[in-house]
Amino acid sequence: MNTLYVEPVHPGEFLLSEGAGKISREVIELAAGEALVAGQLLGQLSANGHFAPYKPDAEDGSETAKCILFASVGASEEVRRGRAVVRLAEVSEALLTGLDLDAEKALAAQFIIVR
Repeated sequence: MNTLYVEPVHPGEFLLSEGAGKISREVIELAAGEALVAGQLLGQLSANGHFAPYKPDAEDGSETAKCILFASVGASEEVRRGRAVVRLAEVSEALLTGLDLDAEKALAAQFIIVR
């Protein structure tokens, strides 16, 4: 019997290009919660400035895509540190989680271009 294994998105695999050095990335604080995969779109919570998965129907700040999680993080009941692509990058649409037209437009305002 063959077992099928699907690899998750590797850290930064969604990046097609980014600014020189590390200008495109920042260290961020992720809200406590579920495990998140590299390429997850994130919004910034109004209440505390933490980042959480982009949710277009929310009303807590996460309804606007602000950045893209660089590397996967595990579930936690505590605030977590992570890295995100926040500006000056081209990214692969196929490797992003949570992308819709509104998120694509919001990312373009951050000079993150979806290809």
